[in-house]
Amino acid sequence: MELPVCHKGTLRVSICCAVAVFLAVPAGFAQTAPAWRKVGSASVDLQLAGPATGPVDQVWFAPGGGVLYARAASGAVFETADYETWSPMAGAADPPANRRATAARLPEASARIVTLSSNPNVIFGLGRQLYGSEDGGHAWRNLTALGSRSVIGDGVNSIAVSPADTDQLVAANDFGVWRSLDGGLSWSALNLGLPNLPVRRILSTVTGTSGTIVEVENLGTLELPPSGSLWQPVDASPSDALLEELYSSRLQTEITAVGQSGGTVYAGSADGRIWVSVDGGRTFPAPAWPAGGGHVERIFADPAEPRIALAALSGAGPHVLRTTNSGGFWDALDFNLPNRPAHAVTADRTAGAIYVATDAGVFYGVADLENASANPVNWVNLSARLPAATAYDVRLDPAGVQLYAAFDGYGIYATAAPHRARAPRIVNAADFSTRPAAPGSLLSVVGAQVSRATGANLEFPVLAAAEGESQVQVPFEAVGPSVGLALDTAAGSFTIPLAVQPVSPGILVSRDGAPALFDADSDLPLDARNPAHSNGRVKILVTGLGRVQPNWPTGMLAPLEDPPAVVAAVKVFLDGAPLQVTRATLAPGYIGFYLVEAQLPALTNAGTAELHVSADGQDSNPVQIVIEP
Repeated sequence: MELPVCHKGTLRVSICCAVAVFLAVPAGFAQTAPAWRKVGSASVDLQLAGPATGPVDQVWFAPGGGVLYARAASGAVFETADYETWSPMAGAADPPANRRATAARLPEASARIVTLSSNPNVIFGLGRQLYGSEDGGHAWRNLTALGSRSVIGDGVNSIAVSPADTDQLVAANDFGVWRSLDGGLSWSALNLGLPNLPVRRILSTVTGTSGTIVEVENLGTLELPPSGSLWQPVDASPSDALLEELYSSRLQTEITAVGQSGGTVYAGSADGRIWVSVDGGRTFPAPAWPAGGGHVERIFADPAEPRIALAALSGAGPHVLRTTNSGGFWDALDFNLPNRPAHAVTADRTAGAIYVATDAGVFYGVADLENASANPVNWVNLSARLPAATAYDVRLDPAGVQLYAAFDGYGIYATAAPHRARAPRIVNAADFSTRPAAPGSLLSVVGAQVSRATGANLEFPVLAAAEGESQVQVPFEAVGPSVGLALDTAAGSFTIPLAVQPVSPGILVSRDGAPALFDADSDLPLDARNPAHSNGRVKILVTGLGRVQPNWPTGMLAPLEDPPAVVAAVKVFLDGAPLQVTRATLAPGYIGFYLVEAQLPALTNAGTAELHVSADGQDSNPVQIVIEP
């Protein structure tokens, strides 16, 4: 990516160039081939000998030892020749059978004793730990123990020894593939490039203080921290498991999907029936959709219109159902959707956009979600550029501008929501939220290439414009509470209502949730690798702080020396405690952004803290900051 010219001054070059990454406008995308980006890796930090992933049933070497194979619990087989890059393997040779062996004694209860043809003098014990013996099992050496725990995670499913080097061991377990080059004295993970993370649900997308949160088969609830690459376990309530259990008991059948909006509850069963309750789930009349050849996998209930819902079903019957009258009538929307199981569905009602996750990938269609309609839905495949894997979930972010999808084994991908090309949306350029604008603030118009923007007889300068997104500054003279923002775009003209208030602070964050926080002395970004320190100063890039003094022209770069100061009373809070604000001005050399500088306390707790900015009592989005004493 080509970065814009950086300006020296109070903000040094290092900060300037970092900011350029945050402000970059994504390249345009074609509706049928959106520009997906990977969200994190397909590996998890479980404090083992390296990153972990999903369960692997068996590992084996090709003759000669040049290629290693791994068969995941899903049945997919992968191969690697460099122990870093894994690729799917179609038609791999059947793995050699681990020959059962006998031992004088077991290293642990229920351990399986096997021997390998490549090294018949050694037997292995596969149990909670991995063991080796060279004397028939009279004496065993624990190959994976570190104190009382296993460095590769409990449970071993398979062991392989390289034909080229008997000291090279590879083990498979429910946490992936692990390799030792010294006969089991030390281990490393081979999971970073192995596409074997079985994500089943996306629970939430990036917010100010948390990253993307997902449910993963066998591994529970995981979070990708803002700006992180490895997933981490978190304590979180199961998505719908408790509700499914409750309504299974109440309806005396297996409920597999629940959707709720206000007091309306939709419950779908394993045999394809759908019930609807309008009294918060206390009573359910007869099924609104009878059994029909499919397992109800997911139900989307529109949060603002409880009468509108969509259901995703597997099986041989319809795969996408719609109701616009609280289940009084359902109609199938399949049309040209591949006849493959559907696992999840989501929608933007106001735009008529529907996204469905299926065994054949992610599909996008447009339909009337306000009223029943006989018009067929033309489904478009959005995953042509992605791995050929089952899509288990699909979700829009809260602003409806980013689309997230979970692909079996490969983890999470995200892209600009394709329907925004039909229905542009204005969001805050700092955190991509729909918070109100403020004089001088910066907006992103998602889905439109804007050539001109006007409102209330004022010009809103267009600072950047591309096919998928444009950036516009709110004039310092703008007043609210609402402005009809007229946009001239490559696709036509739109008028979108824009809420405006005197201040509406937002801390700048990247697409993955990393906040624009910088060390005031080094100008380096603050993150887990470069934490803030007690008694240090932090620079915060913000938009939405409103008017400045002296007045400054809209659309002009802020001066590098003596930039205008913010008129509003600006405060910074760390875990709710106020910090000393030493500066609040326009960001030198930039348009639409402000620089707030705050002094950290002399004594602070180590770890992650929550930071936010307020202006005249209006709070920004909270973000995380890592602090060391």
